Amino acid sequence: MSRTIGAEGLGIYQLIFPISTICFAITVSGLSTALSKFIAEYQERDPSSPRRFLRFALSASGTLSIGAMLILFRYSGFIAENILLEPRCEPLIPILACSIPFASFHSCIHGYYYGKKKAAVPAASSFIEQLVRVVFVFIIYQIRLEQGESIDVSTAVWGMMLGEAGAFLFCITSLLLSKDPLSKSTSKPTVSSGFRVSSPGIKLLSYSIPLSMNRLTLTLFSSFESILIPSRLCLFGYSQSDALSVYGVLTGMAFSVITFPTVLTNSISVMILPMISEADGRNDTAKIRRTIYQTIFGCLLFGSLCTAGFLVTGKWIGDILFCNALAGKFIRMLSFICPFLFLSSLLTSILHGLDMPGYPFALNLMGSLVRILFVYLLIPLYGLKAYLIGMLASQMITSACSVWILWKKRLRQTG
Repeated sequence: MSRTIGAEGLGIYQLIFPISTICFAITVSGLSTALSKFIAEYQERDPSSPRRFLRFALSASGTLSIGAMLILFRYSGFIAENILLEPRCEPLIPILACSIPFASFHSCIHGYYYGKKKAAVPAASSFIEQLVRVVFVFIIYQIRLEQGESIDVSTAVWGMMLGEAGAFLFCITSLLLSKDPLSKSTSKPTVSSGFRVSSPGIKLLSYSIPLSMNRLTLTLFSSFESILIPSRLCLFGYSQSDALSVYGVLTGMAFSVITFPTVLTNSISVMILPMISEADGRNDTAKIRRTIYQTIFGCLLFGSLCTAGFLVTGKWIGDILFCNALAGKFIRMLSFICPFLFLSSLLTSILHGLDMPGYPFALNLMGSLVRILFVYLLIPLYGLKAYLIGMLASQMITSACSVWILWKKRLRQTG
């Protein structure tokens, strides 16, 4: 895509993602996390609870996602012109809207399986999502190439929508064919245990609504940050086209390479939350302490190796993979955030698992404000280099504060 639609096209493509992340925060992010937590916490005491939690989450998320989709259809022009400040995004927003219900449903099912510590279905679903997306874009590219034409940005958005649909079909099929269908349960272990989760919907909402509001707030700040960058680059001296091109190189090329190792760390992150929640429910402080220490050491080691690797190969990646020297320069500059990026993500999951969602919200909000200050005040003076420094500073601050909070609240008390 980077070679076909170009840096400016990638910039336009990346501009619509704030809309996607806002909808995701509203429709499913809190529910998915709450599912993982409560299923891990209650499934041993009430084996019927995972199914009941999931059914409520699917109903709530489905209602919200369909509402979000209809709003995007109705106000796509207003959003493109007045919020994203780029009219060329208008035809892309309705396509993006179609992906929201699919993404919400399969994210709920992911949360269900993560809570049961069964990662095979979410892993296969994510693979299918990317496979469908890539194959679709490649096929359209080959067809257009034979016709002497090139693909445009809408092809990438259609690929994203079809990828979400493919993941949804796989997840719902796997769920219906598994031993945990959405229909009535045939097991009766709750009679002997004498315990049954009351009002699973209320439990999910009481945990997920504050979490969703927190994530929505963070997403709004992050979206404002993303939308602000091209306009501040124009004040530095770029034309609108050049600003979108530089923004596309940063987000669509360089940052996609830097975040590639998070394939591993994000997988660990989603599994740590139910594990920590379960250990906290059993008051297993030794396991919690051991997990925290191993997480900190592993992230710093893995992140340092990634930093060294990107410093050595960054220029080569930019030249060979993207045919763009600026991408290689950005990759090398961004490489220093790797240890802190990985650490911040995993420690956030640990804090959620320990029933401390307020701290990640406050820390991420602080990090977002730091980046916005760098974008608003320093990009007009120093260009995109100021934003890269702001990203590094924000990741270092949030990671250090997360370690300090865990030390003060858990490690020092249980040491």
